[in-house]
Amino acid sequence: MVEENLNLDPAYWNSRYINNTHGWDIGAPSPPLIEIIDAIDDKNAAILIPGAGNAYEATYLLHRGFTNIHIIDFAPKAIENINQIHGDNKNLHLYCEDFFLHHGAYDYILEQTFFCALDPSLRYSYLSKMSELLNTKGILTGVLFDKEFDDGPPFSGDESLYKNLFASFFIIESLTPCLNSITPRAGTELLFRCRKK
Repeated sequence: MVEENLNLDPAYWNSRYINNTHGWDIGAPSPPLIEIIDAIDDKNAAILIPGAGNAYEATYLLHRGFTNIHIIDFAPKAIENINQIHGDNKNLHLYCEDFFLHHGAYDYILEQTFFCALDPSLRYSYLSKMSELLNTKGILTGVLFDKEFDDGPPFSGDESLYKNLFASFFIIESLTPCLNSITPRAGTELLFRCRKK
């Protein structure tokens, strides 16, 4: 098991959901993720959303007719919130567990504020695990912050860092400024798409 920062363990994240202090939550799927989802043709593709929080993207996927959606979060309250909305929907699979201990095989993994929530010491492990979880030619795609933060989470990142890190495990097909971010995040997000090597 990957060593955890004690300040970022399940209890830490669970308390943020219980107390509604998860400032990254925008109450809806982000426009960049909607754009990404709308470009996926195969409605049966296995799609994973790690560190999903309230999983608005999963709700959008269900509305779009996707049938093989998987959600991971190790905060029980986050999983409880999703379960209350979707119940036992057979197209949605929920895992209350540590991402680094998860086993599965996916065609797409959607990144939305998960990378930036992890302690920076876990970034190489994040990429290794992402590669492990993807099927041959699987796609890791989503949004990354292009911003310096004083204290995390969220933790800082920029284009140069991502290029250097991600190239170890992925072919970077695109990494560009996000043009349809929500107003508070305008100019601070990168849209990316990587294919497993």
